[in-house]
Amino acid sequence: MNEQDGLTGDGFTEHAPAQGWGPALIMEKARKVYPMADSEVVALDDADIVVEADEMVALVGPSGSGKTTLCSIAGGILSPTSGRVVVGGVDISTFGPKQLTRVRRELVGFVFQSVNLVPFLTARENLLVVDELGRRTGAPARRRADQLLEELGLADRAKNLPGQLSGGQRQRVAIGRALMNDPELVLFDEPTSALDTKLGMAVMELIRDEMKSRGIAAIVVTHDERITQFCDRSVHMEDGRVL
Repeated sequence: MNEQDGLTGDGFTEHAPAQGWGPALIMEKARKVYPMADSEVVALDDADIVVEADEMVALVGPSGSGKTTLCSIAGGILSPTSGRVVVGGVDISTFGPKQLTRVRRELVGFVFQSVNLVPFLTARENLLVVDELGRRTGAPARRRADQLLEELGLADRAKNLPGQLSGGQRQRVAIGRALMNDPELVLFDEPTSALDTKLGMAVMELIRDEMKSRGIAAIVVTHDERITQFCDRSVHMEDGRVL
């Protein structure tokens, strides 16, 4: 990594749209191993996957198949034991904790299964808390939050607390929060698991429309095969391997 690669001194490139360079995610032989006494547990076994800049991929498999580990490595939560991981043009394979924090802050958005909104903050404040650590502050951050809430049909709910919102509205706030920093890749962890079938399909349609309209890549972790109809393709996992 050097200046001719477009990298700064800490090995991190300035944020730029993924469409300008290529895939949002490249994993090559990504492996995650945990030592266990006299043996080891292989959580991810030489995984290869490429997600294009505007592609939406369903990651399907049973519990314990490695889906969460793959997404945790793609999102900079975990480092691979070996292999190559490139997010938004940045090779994060050997990044340390400080660099991975920046990856999570600038390159990746997360929508967790339990939504994880801060219960004592309004919908607008839940978006703004992300950018307190991001590139925008003050008026630009407020404008961005208001823009997203408007686009997600939540402008009239901006001052509501999560407890005053429906399940679908909380999911929309979580999507808005994930989009605050214009990420290259958004990771969705079972986004419909807490919703009934009708609302779940509506949320998936919203997710697809929001990702496609912005040209942002997404990985949707799911056990529900019905979700795959909203994605460009499905990737199946079993025993830590991408099939």
